Amino acid sequence: MNGEQYTYHTPVLLQESIDALDVKANGVYADVTFGGGGHSRELLSRLGNEGRLYSFDQDEDAEENIGRVENRGSFTFVRSNFRYISNWMRYYGEEYLDGILADLGVSSHHFDDAERGFSFRYDAPLDMRMNKRAGTTAADIINTYDEKQLAEIFYLYGEMKNSRAVAKAIVNARLQDEIKSTGQLASVLEPVLKKEREKKELAKAFQALRIEVNHEMEALAEMLASATNLLRSGGRLVVITYHSLEDRLVKNIMKTGNVRGVVAKDFFGNVDSPYKMVGKVVLPTYEEQERNPRSRSAKLRIAEKR
Repeated sequence: MNGEQYTYHTPVLLQESIDALDVKANGVYADVTFGGGGHSRELLSRLGNEGRLYSFDQDEDAEENIGRVENRGSFTFVRSNFRYISNWMRYYGEEYLDGILADLGVSSHHFDDAERGFSFRYDAPLDMRMNKRAGTTAADIINTYDEKQLAEIFYLYGEMKNSRAVAKAIVNARLQDEIKSTGQLASVLEPVLKKEREKKELAKAFQALRIEVNHEMEALAEMLASATNLLRSGGRLVVITYHSLEDRLVKNIMKTGNVRGVVAKDFFGNVDSPYKMVGKVVLPTYEEQERNPRSRSAKLRIAEKR
């Protein structure tokens, strides 16, 4: 299964992440990032008739992959942002879950679909919405945010040291003409980027815009807080991260019980967290990284609810 190609992407750390859930045949689980269905399919193969899996994805394209999963009687697809997991579990009458899995990486499907505007490899409309029914696009942000707001986005979400120069270049360029395409944006940014790091810096800028368009950090924080309330004692939280911003939130929630990383201690001075870490951070093998370049920045973190 590891080498099977899906409509969205080849699953990253497939066996490692499903093994980490310690799946119970009659358990109730949530895969909050369905995508191509690879992780859900493997998880379902380990469930019995009484087990249940709820898989979330806000992208309508993901629904095309529902047919790729088996054991459909135990499977429910929820077309929604994972930040609303608590509401949906209440709707389906699930008080507690035995495990929650999240693969936070952007799918290769989104980068390869030129019309979605996620990549500077193609000249396409500046969109970047995960949910095509949502309102704000990357073009809206580029053309309406003021210079200070743009600089903050590129600094916080792209970790760009030259965020002010990038923001200034955008504001100056849009005075002449509205920036509507990925190609236009790349052309505007190239003069203020170091030539030897141009592609990496463009990738950071596009990442920052994508995060802002989709409110990714806020949604992740809400999902992680909900996971803490939904998991039963002994339940597992298993998360695959790809960049330092999301990894920091995940590490914080697992170590301290909150995304800010504020440490609370009990009477004896021990860290008072609802989780205990399970093992060390798992990284893809060299073989997986060679086979699946998407996995190269992946980290798998595992925690168990106390």
